[in-house]
Amino acid sequence: MSLHQNSGRWRLGLALSLLTVLLWGILPIALAVVLQALDVYTVVWFRFLVSFVLLATYLGVRGELPKLRQIHSNSGKLLAIAAIMLAANYFLFMQGLGLTSPANAEVLIQLSTLLLGLGGLVIFQERYTLQQWLGVGILTCGYVVFFREQLTNLITAHGTYIFGSGLIVLGAAVWAIYALAQKQLLQSLSSSNIMMMIYGLCTLLLTPFATPEAIFKLNGLHLGTLIFCGLNTLIAYGAFAESLEHWEASRVSAVLALAPIVTLMAVELVAIFTPTLIPPENITLIGILGAGLVVAGSMAIALGKSFNR
Repeated sequence: MSLHQNSGRWRLGLALSLLTVLLWGILPIALAVVLQALDVYTVVWFRFLVSFVLLATYLGVRGELPKLRQIHSNSGKLLAIAAIMLAANYFLFMQGLGLTSPANAEVLIQLSTLLLGLGGLVIFQERYTLQQWLGVGILTCGYVVFFREQLTNLITAHGTYIFGSGLIVLGAAVWAIYALAQKQLLQSLSSSNIMMMIYGLCTLLLTPFATPEAIFKLNGLHLGTLIFCGLNTLIAYGAFAESLEHWEASRVSAVLALAPIVTLMAVELVAIFTPTLIPPENITLIGILGAGLVVAGSMAIALGKSFNR
């Protein structure tokens, strides 16, 4: 089986990856707010439904809906795998988020980007230069320094906190499987077609477990945040899927590693303006140093000299 080759337009791939980082970075905060009033199944179902309806409408107007002849046996299997894995990732991440905190959830979910990068190296035969491997080391050290308080909490915590963290780690693993399947699907389908079909399949998978009537009982804050989560899903995953069309999976994964920095900055801002909504995260000078190392390591990996042809 031949493997997908990226377009080589790395600047576009980088820009799309950074947009994904911004949207994924603020998403845990919005989800934490929504979970105060709605169950996990309904939130995940709503996000997939909104994304499917809007994307299908857009593609339909443009006459770009997928054709059945484009979906051969291998594509069908990969679509099923991608849909199941993405639905599982959403569910596991949100369950874990409800039992821990936005910062902890965003730290642990970064295992997904490391696994994606490893998959890109092994499955798609991508290669890192020496500079990029040094970047991996710097990034790893940065995470250890930046999240030492969170890592300490994870080691010493008991009960639901550890269970929730375990769910997020499992969610990270299934997300990496989804992303690798998504990249291979680009060989036969456009990124927008792939995401539309995955959203539709995930909506069907979760419909029996959702309680749509609960949405109509939400107040303005929770309803607005839920709608934002749905739009966030559509735009962020669209940007991520398209970035894989133009750039190596290993480098996309390196840029996505910046998402926790956005999360913690957003948590601090929310704590300043609406202190009762989300508990603040205490970031020390050591933590700021760690953040700098994470950024430096990610950029060393993403902007290494050897851009793939």
